[in-house]
Amino acid sequence: MDNFSFYSPTYFAFGKDSENRAGELVKRFGGSKVLIHYGGGSVVRSGLLDRVKASLNAEGIAFVELGGVKPNPRSGLVYEGIDLCKKENVDFILAVGGGSTIDSSKAIAAGCLYDGDFWDFYCGKAHIEKALPVGTVLTIAAAGSEGSPDSVITKEEGMLKRGTGSDAIRPKFSILNPALTQTLPAYQTAAGATDIIAHLYERYLTNTKNVETTDRMIEALILAMVNETPKVIADPNDYDARANIMWAGMMAHNNSCGVGRSQDWTSHGIEHELSALYDCAHGAGLAVTMPAVFTYTMKHDVMRFAQIAVRVWGCQMDFANPENTAKKGIEALKGFLKSIGMPLTFDELGAKEEDIKKLAETATLGSGKIVGFTELSTEDVENIYRLML
Repeated sequence: MDNFSFYSPTYFAFGKDSENRAGELVKRFGGSKVLIHYGGGSVVRSGLLDRVKASLNAEGIAFVELGGVKPNPRSGLVYEGIDLCKKENVDFILAVGGGSTIDSSKAIAAGCLYDGDFWDFYCGKAHIEKALPVGTVLTIAAAGSEGSPDSVITKEEGMLKRGTGSDAIRPKFSILNPALTQTLPAYQTAAGATDIIAHLYERYLTNTKNVETTDRMIEALILAMVNETPKVIADPNDYDARANIMWAGMMAHNNSCGVGRSQDWTSHGIEHELSALYDCAHGAGLAVTMPAVFTYTMKHDVMRFAQIAVRVWGCQMDFANPENTAKKGIEALKGFLKSIGMPLTFDELGAKEEDIKKLAETATLGSGKIVGFTELSTEDVENIYRLML
């Protein structure tokens, strides 16, 4: 296991009706004027936005609003949010929504205290040293942004989807009410579950030796997702299954499972180009991407893939030919993703073969490669996209 530092200060308020604590928690963490940032229809139609506003009013906390966040959140709205916060002297950002809303809120929070272009953080020109405090009211278990130091934004000029990370943008608090996810369509629920599983696989694929503790944590969380996700697809109102998935989503991405080990993130890097170009659900893109990446990189460490095949997917170990076991594990993952309604091919995703060269070039823009579990050239990435056909 490698040396590591781990800092995860987010306060979690978990359970039914916990959104009614929003005002109390904003006040606890020093907010006096809030930007409520959200997407659109569902938080308004469900009455969630009104409940959050009532909670703020009860604590005497002023607020302004900015809706309109889309999946794969855009830079244009971030710039609008930064301008609004500066104009209104906002001192706290409250995200009401899913990972896209939280990521957009984090970008606004960082941009408000930075003299340059917030995109500098996402293209590697600058690191986030300070930001306005952020709180969240989560409405979908997926991205894990409610407990993580990460944010992903799509720049509309060139449709570049890039991420950044800093402990300065970890949420001060996150409100997690599993009941808020019960109205999600099955496809969104499944896409969220796929994203959670991807966050776990990206940490599992490591070149660091002797990481049994975090290996076992990751395996347990994937097993929980495999057990609980079909329950909520069959019965959207299964609160206990929703609760297990919601907490697994946070644990999958606050990096408690990733400390002391190198990590991969190849699948995310390759998928980001798909959701940027085609505006597909990130989780759906990962369902298509992960099996292709794993198939292409499997021989780098066959035993790592064989291990998860045995421990998570229940495959029989072929000691004479571990590659057979590794392949069966990848097929088992594909079978699970298909069973919950996720796409597995370019056609199902709405992607186009003629775009593959462009996708690969954009994915490796700058360095000409993706470095994670393995080092992949632009040609390698192109080959992976072709496996998705």
